[in-house]
Amino acid sequence: QFQLVESGGGLVQPGGSLRLSCVASGFTMDYYAIGWFRQAPGKEREGVSCINNSNNTTYYADSVKGRFTTSRASRANAKNTVYLQMYSLIPEATAVSYCATRTPGCGPVGFWGQGTQVTVSS
Repeated sequence: QFQLVESGGGLVQPGGSLRLSCVASGFTMDYYAIGWFRQAPGKEREGVSCINNSNNTTYYADSVKGRFTTSRASRANAKNTVYLQMYSLIPEATAVSYCATRTPGCGPVGFWGQGTQVTVSS
């Protein structure tokens, strides 16, 4: 069964950092682009980042450039995981964060994980 499970969310103070993990089961992530999205209360879901499948090229929303980094776990670790490292978090980043498979080239979304809550508050 194809499944994505996010983890690593939580409560962090403004200016703090979190690393989210997206673990796949039932398929190999290397064959997919993987996107991170977030949905803040009362707002539409928005794309945050994407890591391509063929060459691991990364793309970021303007609002997170320079503060967020997405990467794949090393093949040597065989973790079938994609990360989203978030630095310098601001309260406006409070949202449920989701990972999703995307077609090669960071195309349309295939399926979603269940999400993990990120709360930035003092």
